[in-house]
Amino acid sequence: MLNLFSLRSLSWGSRTGGQEKAELTAAEIESLQSELADVEEREAHLKAQLDHIDEILRSARLSGYMHIRTRWTALPGDPPPIDDADVNDWIPRFIVLHGACIFIYLSCSDLSPQDTTPLSDIIEVGLLPSFKREDDETQYAFYVLSRLGFRYECSSSSKIQVDSWFLALRTDCKLELNTSVPNGPLGM
Repeated sequence: MLNLFSLRSLSWGSRTGGQEKAELTAAEIESLQSELADVEEREAHLKAQLDHIDEILRSARLSGYMHIRTRWTALPGDPPPIDDADVNDWIPRFIVLHGACIFIYLSCSDLSPQDTTPLSDIIEVGLLPSFKREDDETQYAFYVLSRLGFRYECSSSSKIQVDSWFLALRTDCKLELNTSVPNGPLGM
């Protein structure tokens, strides 16, 4: 605990019976008390964050890390999207299915989500073909399309995780079950 405080400015007294005594001024004592109060306040704040995260994860239907990339669906009259199959823009994110929303966090310890998508905005959930990453690990994937044309593509090396998310979203969004996978390889 003392490592948290700055003890460099303390003056040390002479040795008496093999023990050293620190002589503190009133200002030094007040400074240490202030630092201790700050540490206790930070501890209380971190505990509140941990309790908040714990509550969300306990009540979440699904949660876990997946690789995500986002795309926009071309609007009528727009040129076709650029073929970006050679671009590796999969980013690991912590995803939580809680209540009527999907929450996307940068990491599992974040308090605020980076993005939120209400299930009522989801118009399509489908499977994508599996693909291999640079390390030759097979990735299984699915996509979520919102009514605004925003598309999340999610992948994981766990087929069970992808299947769980796919079925949960299809059920929660009340979409008809169509498990066909489009032909052709999925780009990285």
